[in-house]
Amino acid sequence: MSGAGAEKSLTGEAFMHMIKLKVNGHVQELGVKSHQTLLEVLRGPLELTGVKEGCGLGECGACTVLMDGKPVNSCLVLALEADGSEILTIEGLAQVGKLHYVQKAFVKEGAIQCGFCTPGMVMATVGLLQENPNSSQEEIKEGLRGNLCRCTGYVKIIKAVEAAVEMMREGEQT
Repeated sequence: MSGAGAEKSLTGEAFMHMIKLKVNGHVQELGVKSHQTLLEVLRGPLELTGVKEGCGLGECGACTVLMDGKPVNSCLVLALEADGSEILTIEGLAQVGKLHYVQKAFVKEGAIQCGFCTPGMVMATVGLLQENPNSSQEEIKEGLRGNLCRCTGYVKIIKAVEAAVEMMREGEQT
């Protein structure tokens, strides 16, 4: 489509665009409006409510998911931009009822308070450790910089990420 107004019908209704995503290992084909964010699609039609909407501005990290293996704020990604991508949310992290090692570390270290930021923190950690499995404390702090927590003060979260690094070293990745 080209030209101004090509996204709307004569009645002013937004056109639906078909996209295909692989979400938590399952191919999803769905119609989205041009202005819909990945967050809206994940929480709406796909009913993946583990992805949280915090600020809606990309400042808090509560909506962090992995898109093609990299952490992204799903509130800042248009669903159209994600077309053809592989998305991993907190719901897809555990396998066959068995927690992922990062989830285990967060539980073990008491890094979960109210739980609102936890999915985003966990997904940011997974992305960080996929990129740098031997992250130092400074690298952990930098890797989690875009994720805010109002409850824990970050000490337990950083300890949890360090515990996850140790679990990786010991081969406890599932």
